[in-house]
Amino acid sequence: MEQTELSNGIQIIHAQNTFSKVGHIGVFIGVGSRDEVLGEEGVAHYLEHVIFKGTKKRKAYHVLSRLDAVGGELNAYTTKEETCVYASFPVDYLSRSIELLSDVLFNSNFPKQELEKEKEVVIDEINSYRDSPSDLIFDEFDKYLFKGNPLGNDILGTEQQVQSISRKTVTSFVKKHYVTQNLVISSVGNYSIQKLKKQIEKYFSHEANVSSPNKKRVCPQKIPLNDIVLKKNLHQTHTMLGGRGYSANHNNRPSLLLANNILGGPAMNSRLNLNIREKHGLTYMLESNCVMYSDCGSFSVYFGTDNKNTAKTEKLVRNELQKLCDKKLGTLQLSQAKKQVKGQLAISMENSLGVMLAHGKSMLLFNKVDSLDQVLKEFEAIDASQILDVANEVMAPSKLFKISYY
Repeated sequence: MEQTELSNGIQIIHAQNTFSKVGHIGVFIGVGSRDEVLGEEGVAHYLEHVIFKGTKKRKAYHVLSRLDAVGGELNAYTTKEETCVYASFPVDYLSRSIELLSDVLFNSNFPKQELEKEKEVVIDEINSYRDSPSDLIFDEFDKYLFKGNPLGNDILGTEQQVQSISRKTVTSFVKKHYVTQNLVISSVGNYSIQKLKKQIEKYFSHEANVSSPNKKRVCPQKIPLNDIVLKKNLHQTHTMLGGRGYSANHNNRPSLLLANNILGGPAMNSRLNLNIREKHGLTYMLESNCVMYSDCGSFSVYFGTDNKNTAKTEKLVRNELQKLCDKKLGTLQLSQAKKQVKGQLAISMENSLGVMLAHGKSMLLFNKVDSLDQVLKEFEAIDASQILDVANEVMAPSKLFKISYY
């Protein structure tokens, strides 16, 4: 893993591999939905769609076909704190991919007709979430947890907000945020960083702005939250228990991640899964999550279950949370938990696209990327008292509020 920087402030991180004929490269912009000001709601995500709708030298079809023609892919995503436009491609087409990414990021001309057409696509996307309570409840959770702060806004915006986005709003947002000092380029592939940098310099050598965009991010205030139960005439009840967690920069971040993995991580032997799904057969969908932003975070447990089993399932979830708060892990339990998370991390390194995305996100958040060995050492250093402390600080049932659809 190697890092370098262009004279205009664009940071580059590259992991060279020799086992794949496929490369991945992503341009990360340090702006997300929480950076939208009043009147801009939904524009960060909307841009993710419309930057592919034509540039000064390419129509929309030619943008989409440029990598498709050689079996590659062009894609993008938006979160609350970042936007990423990325390409996957046969390594022989590195130059083509970098040129295309530069073209859509810096030369998109946002044709008015395409802008209006894409609004309908985004509104359909919004409506698809409305029809999926297991997705919608996560947005509702953030809305209440971060009430009064842009972090609580839906990334997609509302139908009314999307309809009101003007071309001027789009171009102003790009001019303000899509600047070199706000960009990170992350890459994984079988080519050297020297070759990569040469191509990036060719297509990304734009002049640096006089100053970086001034992000006025405000950490959401903690407010008392009451339980919320909403009738939606569903076949199931969808429930989230949650509250505030840690930021990505918090010293106890690794301990909370390990505690969450023990409780309701992706493995089938998580405590929630073993007790509620395997032992009692009460739910198919069940997970716990830690979401960490630059200045704050959230913790939650989600489950969907038959209406008649909701109370029992919630009681079992709360019992598991309380156990983690009350009983310190034994030496063997802690060792097994560490071994599991270290194995999961090692396996994740086999996913080159995932590695590229993780590196880019890390550069935006921390201005560095830790090696796998460094991360594993952080987890190895955790003791049982730290797990108990973070559980009581973040996961205690008395500190969580509930939102439920039925």
